[in-house]
Amino acid sequence: MSIITLLTDFGADDEYVGLMKGVVLTINPDATIIDITHHIGPQDIVQAAYTINSTYPYFPAGTIHLIVVDPGVGTERAILAVKANHQIFLAPDNGVLTLLLNEDNGASIIRVTNSNYFLNSVSHTFHGRDIFSPVGAHISRGVNLKALGTETDLSHVVRLKDLHAQIDQNGALIGRVVSIDNFGNLITNIDAGMLAHSHKTSSAAITRVSIGGHVVNGLSTTYGNVDSNTPAALIGSRGYLEIAVNGGSAAQYFNISKGDVVQVKVKSGYKGRPE
Repeated sequence: MSIITLLTDFGADDEYVGLMKGVVLTINPDATIIDITHHIGPQDIVQAAYTINSTYPYFPAGTIHLIVVDPGVGTERAILAVKANHQIFLAPDNGVLTLLLNEDNGASIIRVTNSNYFLNSVSHTFHGRDIFSPVGAHISRGVNLKALGTETDLSHVVRLKDLHAQIDQNGALIGRVVSIDNFGNLITNIDAGMLAHSHKTSSAAITRVSIGGHVVNGLSTTYGNVDSNTPAALIGSRGYLEIAVNGGSAAQYFNISKGDVVQVKVKSGYKGRPE
């Protein structure tokens, strides 16, 4: 069984996703196609980078991931086929694979140039249909990545800077909201490991999360640990800090958008509760 996933910013109102699937199935009728999401924010490479990095570990070895968040479509930006962690990722060379390529996973990287695996007519505006889908389908039928183009290395690949949260001179973690889910939960780029390290520096530590002029004191374990319509900070299923409102939308409660700053401080001896 060949599994091909799709992750795009196309939304669900237009025909784009359906056409990608049609091309895949024309070349490999036995492919299993799974939609990760088509609701990445338009041209939001950062959100896409975090989404693919948090989802691919739940797929079996050999899965082929097509990532089409591609504001540079039709330009001279390259297309990459990357084999890493026993899976294959096909994506524009725009930094969307930064988190994956920052791992020490022995990734092999091919710059896709062999038009024999493209559709006969390639649009300047829809490489998802005309390049990504046919190339992914051919890979699923056993085409070796080396047949797709030329090998390259990390020094020639675009990687985004400042994707990770930082520690400022006062020891606070400074991160950003990278996505807002359908429930209005604010998902940040502050991971559980950074928070754990901060807690080691302080006995009886309590986490103080500041966002949009508001403060949430303490970390919850679930959304229901706080009263209804009350904010909570917790480590979500992706392993990153989330800010939520029990029974409501944190995005609306805090009037927050993607990219807004989140600050986390660890204080000793504080005996408050989330607020």
